[in-house]
Amino acid sequence: MQDRSIHSNIRPHPLIDFRNITVIRDGRKILDSISLQIDVGENVAIIGPNGSGKSSLIKAITREYRPLVNSPGLVCRIMGEERWDVFDLQSLLGIVSGDLQQEYTRDICGYEAVLSGFFSSIGVYKNHHVTYDMKCIVQAVMDLLEISHLRHKTISHMSTGEARRILIGRALVHDPLALVLDEPANSLDLHSLHKFREVMRRIAGAGKSIILVTHNLQDIIPEIDRVILFRDGRIFMDGPKEQILTSSNLSLLFGLPVEVQGTDGYYRVWC
Repeated sequence: MQDRSIHSNIRPHPLIDFRNITVIRDGRKILDSISLQIDVGENVAIIGPNGSGKSSLIKAITREYRPLVNSPGLVCRIMGEERWDVFDLQSLLGIVSGDLQQEYTRDICGYEAVLSGFFSSIGVYKNHHVTYDMKCIVQAVMDLLEISHLRHKTISHMSTGEARRILIGRALVHDPLALVLDEPANSLDLHSLHKFREVMRRIAGAGKSIILVTHNLQDIIPEIDRVILFRDGRIFMDGPKEQILTSSNLSLLFGLPVEVQGTDGYYRVWC
């Protein structure tokens, strides 16, 4: 969709390369010596109970949280680089979170919300220079996600699932290497969850990496082949989906007996 020459000289590097990352907030260690590598093109689910550090890891990736600089052996790189301009980083990683959706609970139409991704703003303003190419990209993204019918509908009048797909479109206009989804299916009913998983599969099929942060196994799509379990600010387990998503592993993770069933790459769990 876009000229990706800006990334051509850094493609051989891992998308994310973290070693010995420790983050302290309000006197509490919320990430504890995290070492993690995610390659370009890899689809990963990060799973853990509430408060386990999943969202803190995403904020470390987006540089909202900074690691302790005196940690021995510290490495904090994205595509091989330790320093990034915010706009360049956004062209690598498209972020969709519940916090972002709360900011959009106002009278902004679907088209304008997707277009605002080019400006990292909440809406489009008079000082923003909108080009013909931008308009074409927005339409292509909305067609891909099957949300063109929401073009004139305001987000405040959309369902949660519709608004979520609009924000995914906003994240995709930069043609990022990876889409980072932080608890993306919260508050979705069964129909909206089904549509949302179809969207994720379409994006994965287009060659994007998906980094899915969730506590709900129903969010996982067949294209995700690696799962990282998080507990108490640490990586609890990391490996192929089939080996990690077992009843015994999830029982240990959540601290109660659970049963896990996988069918055709989808999973469900019950107590």
